Amino acid sequence: MDGAHQFQSRVDHTMPIRLMHYVACFYDHLLKTTETTPSQGLPPILPIVLYNGSRRWTAEQDIYTMIRPEPPSFLGVYQPHLRYYLVDEGRYTDEELGLVQSPLSGVFSIEKASADREGLQRAVDRIVAIIQADPNKDRIDRIITRWLKRHLQRLGAEVNLDQLNSLVEDKDMLAENLENWAKKERLEGEQLGAEKAIRRQLL
Repeated sequence: MDGAHQFQSRVDHTMPIRLMHYVACFYDHLLKTTETTPSQGLPPILPIVLYNGSRRWTAEQDIYTMIRPEPPSFLGVYQPHLRYYLVDEGRYTDEELGLVQSPLSGVFSIEKASADREGLQRAVDRIVAIIQADPNKDRIDRIITRWLKRHLQRLGAEVNLDQLNSLVEDKDMLAENLENWAKKERLEGEQLGAEKAIRRQLL
């Protein structure tokens, strides 16, 4: 069972402590809601951290390694251990992501291409193809479409998101909007460059 799931945009060196807290609260919730009992036992968990920051993840991956100095052997058995599985998006190359035809790899491709408008369109085209080939196409399409709309809003994209209800059905409309957004940014960049050049000439 995935008992703790975080999506991080910056390195959090307290993550091992936070995850231990999340896991304890998760188990406490199961007991309080009688989903299980102490006699029945607690389910296994898989703590996962998804990280999409530009710097590589450097936080400890087991809370035990944060205990310093290392305790003597007679105390070691009493120290907490909790390791999480790290998915560091930036460690995957475009080639590696291209070999994995899954919705998550498509999301990673879009995240990595966000600063490159043409690359962003290619990443969107790729995830649409992945969705179309998925046996749960309709459900995956709804989930990824909601995520992409929030992602484009965070990027400040000048895209008509109100009419974006399905990546599969509205892919042509989205492609046109992304192309117009890219053209506008290029024009603004060219105008800014021209203004700087004029100012340099006047100085």
